[in-house]
Amino acid sequence: MLTLQFVPHRDIEHMDSVKRINKLLRLVKEDKIILLEGRLKSHEETELISKTMEEIDNKFKGIELSTINPENTDTKNIWQKIRKVLINLVMGDRSGFTIIGPASIIKEIKKDPNKIQLYTEEISKR
Repeated sequence: MLTLQFVPHRDIEHMDSVKRINKLLRLVKEDKIILLEGRLKSHEETELISKTMEEIDNKFKGIELSTINPENTDTKNIWQKIRKVLINLVMGDRSGFTIIGPASIIKEIKKDPNKIQLYTEEISKR
């Protein structure tokens, strides 16, 4: 059975980076594909990948991670750009979302502006 777990930003916003990474990695190790509201900070993504590499073994094969940001970065209106910056400062970076899942289940994540394709492996009984 394939399990998708939505993690709202409010569930992790008050955690420090270490707790945030540990929570996400624990969920992935339970063979869940996480749909995280918003994005991790770049250093958190790096730390998540680093910690994942340390924990790879015969049972845990690693993670697949992809960030989707639907907002158009080519906004020409200066007021829209200022508004976006102010909202991000006040509310944190909640735009877009992040997909994180076990490499033993997720074969590939393809994205383009109109769709996301998540290719999975057949899950064998463990």
